[in-house]
Amino acid sequence: MIVFKDNCNSEPYKKFCKYYMQAIEDGQPNADAICISSYSKNQNLVDSRFVNLKFVDGQDFIFFSNYSSPKALQFNSHDQISVSIFWHKINLQIRMKAYIRKTNKDFNKLYFKDRSPEKNALAISSMQSNQINSFQEVKEKYYDALKHSDLDNCPEYWGGYAFRPYIFEFWEGHKNRLNKRTSFALNSEVWKKTILEP
Repeated sequence: MIVFKDNCNSEPYKKFCKYYMQAIEDGQPNADAICISSYSKNQNLVDSRFVNLKFVDGQDFIFFSNYSSPKALQFNSHDQISVSIFWHKINLQIRMKAYIRKTNKDFNKLYFKDRSPEKNALAISSMQSNQINSFQEVKEKYYDALKHSDLDNCPEYWGGYAFRPYIFEFWEGHKNRLNKRTSFALNSEVWKKTILEP
């Protein structure tokens, strides 16, 4: 579940919250799963993956990851991302363009302490996306961390990312592809609303 804190009163944020609640009410599975696309200047490539969105806090959307992962290196290389969400239960797609940054260490530590020991053991034991010899080795590292690590102590290589959109697009699917598309673009702290053709 996404936690909404200090809700932003801007129209695109209110629409996001409204549609999320509607998707949850309609039984949308994995409604917190969002696809983030990033760019690596060093490798000149674009990459995408799903992450779990945890918070919408004011204007910031927040998820957590390993700071040594490929996506983290891409965020360091280029701080602009694009985001895609599709909630099939309500036939709605949301697209965003945003700037991304790390959350502060105190925030990371507080959140880490609230997580389950099992999740923290995995965060501690896994060097995300590094090659390993076998899944058995993954399990051994995990159970070793579960038994012997301080599971309340957030490692330096793990924490949050906050992204702040400057473009939203809401795509509402309808019969005969008569789809409704509404776009919001931030210009000098003011959201400009535009209706797009299907």
